[in-house]
Amino acid sequence: MDDETPLAALRRAMPGLPPRLREAARYVVRHDYDAATRSMRELAQAAGTNPATFTRLAQALGYAGWEPLRDTLIEARRSGPETPFSGRLRQAAARPPGAAAPAGELPAEMLGSDLGALAQLDPTPILAAATALHEAPRIWVAGFRSCRAVAQLLHYQLRLFRPDSVRLVGGAGPEDLDLGDFRGGDAVVLIGFVPYSRSIAVAARMAHAAGCTILALADRADARMAAGAHHLLLFEAEGTPGFFPSLTGALSIAQALAATAFSLGGEAALARLRETEARLAALSAYMPDQDLTP
Repeated sequence: MDDETPLAALRRAMPGLPPRLREAARYVVRHDYDAATRSMRELAQAAGTNPATFTRLAQALGYAGWEPLRDTLIEARRSGPETPFSGRLRQAAARPPGAAAPAGELPAEMLGSDLGALAQLDPTPILAAATALHEAPRIWVAGFRSCRAVAQLLHYQLRLFRPDSVRLVGGAGPEDLDLGDFRGGDAVVLIGFVPYSRSIAVAARMAHAAGCTILALADRADARMAAGAHHLLLFEAEGTPGFFPSLTGALSIAQALAATAFSLGGEAALARLRETEARLAALSAYMPDQDLTP
């Protein structure tokens, strides 16, 4: 086997697999914790197939059977918290110890990885999650450290048509003041991936205590920040060959979530969006194209 992670290998192989194996591969990618911790029989029952399917899937990837593949899935989950990013690098035997993939290969590998991850996103739960946002009197968006960019994007897009009822946790003051303002019926969007920040864990705990409707954008179904969430939207972060997890899936889900919430708002949302556009025009927020020509 090369230095490719097992989940990345599964995603890369999916298009060429027979339908039954493709479905098993998709299940493993979306439930890698279960695949690493449950027996093959239990996994097959949960996936709605038979154990032999997982044996054939492993063999299609070049493993002798399911157990060797399961061992690699377990090992892939053991990156230490003290080296969450440098520990992701997998060096091939021909490379010097600790060396990353050649720089010339990285752009194509990273774009290909993100393309494969996007193809595996499940759009099904987005409508229900967007409906929860639409029905909530207030929306809080929580994302910290590298997930702050995703949180800011979602917050910005939602505020275009809900300017008075969407807030970014920690956006206008100390985080603890916002967390203490959570109320029952509010919708709280939690965004995170391994390694999860302490702040997102605190936000999750406070949202549960306040009786909020919780939407979790996470990389794993077993993420502690997502425990007990009313809506779980999963994205792939680990498959990229780069030193840092990928946020492409999270950004795509955030945009789909905002767009769907807007569509549910109907004429009222459209009217608020037009009000926002008029205000931006009055402030000359955007420069006319002709002013940008040299």
